[in-house]
Amino acid sequence: MGKRTTGRKLAMQIMYQTDIRKEPVTEVIESFFKETLYVEATIEWASRLAKGAWEHHEQSDVIISKYAIDWEIDRINPIDKNILRMALYELKMKETPMRVILDEAIELSREYSTEESPKFLNGILGNYVKKECLPES
Repeated sequence: MGKRTTGRKLAMQIMYQTDIRKEPVTEVIESFFKETLYVEATIEWASRLAKGAWEHHEQSDVIISKYAIDWEIDRINPIDKNILRMALYELKMKETPMRVILDEAIELSREYSTEESPKFLNGILGNYVKKECLPES
């Protein structure tokens, strides 16, 4: 697994813990990587992604609410919600191709969430990308 793929998995775990434990993301990152075997580049990427996505989670929640039709933000599985937050933040960063971000978000949901999650995330992210990221043709 590559540095960015592993970093996304770790960032999602950090964000989930931050969300559930209601602790500052910097404290969660510090304790998360206290004793680790990950290479420094992976730790740096995961930390930057988790910190940035968490700092922008309120803006991401507005987008999630807009595109999660008939779903209240509080009813969304916390793992799915944090994968979405991370993907939306990364889409705004524009450092990684859109397709990679979407594919990796769906893969994370397959590995860590429910059977229905990949479809749910794909619907939200797909509609967001179509309406907000792609130029009108």
